[in-house]
Amino acid sequence: MNADFRINGKVIESDRLILRAFEYCDLDDFFAYTCVDGVGEMAGWKHHENKEESLNILKSLIKSDKTFALVYKENNKVIGSLVVKKYGFEDKYTEFSNYYGRELGAVLSKDYRSKGLMSEAIKALIDYLFNELNLDFLTAGYFDFNKRSKKMQENLGFKPYRKVIIDTSMGTKEPGVLSLLVNPNKDIVLNFSHQETLIYQEK
Repeated sequence: MNADFRINGKVIESDRLILRAFEYCDLDDFFAYTCVDGVGEMAGWKHHENKEESLNILKSLIKSDKTFALVYKENNKVIGSLVVKKYGFEDKYTEFSNYYGRELGAVLSKDYRSKGLMSEAIKALIDYLFNELNLDFLTAGYFDFNKRSKKMQENLGFKPYRKVIIDTSMGTKEPGVLSLLVNPNKDIVLNFSHQETLIYQEK
């Protein structure tokens, strides 16, 4: 089942980053990385064409209160985001019917890649979601062409879970993989449905 989640003013800190809710004063930083070709496209949405578009999306992020801004301590700039969203197959796949979880989605500025920053942010967020909010599991997805996300998820302990076709906001359908991370502090037994798309191997 999808767990209830809102940021509710929560601030998470790692060595180099601060994770907090988005604010309207983040607009310039937000537009600076979302307008770059190839940033949003790796996550399934088209890069922003103008600041007005970014403002409208920023308003929706603030209202929903489920997306953390990633603030780089060194220069106090927002360089990316992490969303704790609903996983989209709650009614189809029954293995999670007795457990609570969410899906993670990540975007990082091209200027700050290859520094381990997103992995650092996700590790801090996982610690909060598993150890403070007591979630049972997390999922994350990547398109088949996004080798960077695949490697990062594997390094963070996510295991390939299902082959899927992902509908993007650009109107395309892309083959991809959902990954699964189970809370290691819990005794969770999953009985998987829809074996035809399953690739997960339990320990």
